Amino acid sequence: MPVTLYFWSIKKRNKAVNKLLSIYWKISLLFFISLLLLIGKYNYALLITNISTLLMTVSVWFWNDINNELKEYDFSYSLTTTTKIWRWTLTFISLNFLIQSLQNFNCFSFINSDACEIWLLPSSNLYIFIKNLFNFFFGANFTPPIAKFFGLFSLLIYVLGLIQWSIIKLPKYGRNSYFSENDRN
Repeated sequence: MPVTLYFWSIKKRNKAVNKLLSIYWKISLLFFISLLLLIGKYNYALLITNISTLLMTVSVWFWNDINNELKEYDFSYSLTTTTKIWRWTLTFISLNFLIQSLQNFNCFSFINSDACEIWLLPSSNLYIFIKNLFNFFFGANFTPPIAKFFGLFSLLIYVLGLIQWSIIKLPKYGRNSYFSENDRN
């Protein structure tokens, strides 16, 4: 759905939706990193997955200027209506994920137990895909320790970028995305 909305916003030249989705994609990279950590069976991978879904949800509601712009459109403008529905859907899915994962609270710190096996299933499908892709491109095996290394290295870079944003850009720009000014962000 976000991919469709992104291309739709480009076609309609809607800067607010386009900026919202470009921010969403930057934040949602953490979810992919958490899947790599789940493949590597990193103990805190489920915690990072929950943080990523929380950040994805916050990122689509955080920006005052985008929210105000979306409020200005009426219900008949299908792009913004679909964007609003997608934001609410993302919010409910994230809350549902959080509630379900809280039922297995011990999996937040120890993903390798038998009770946590259900949380590793989605990443196992991704593991098979990446393993075949890795083998096709590089002629090498993609193993869970390699996934764990890539995940931890990516997490380090991501956290450094997040710290840089929160120290430099957030105090300077606040909750405004400046979507109408292309060179600002």
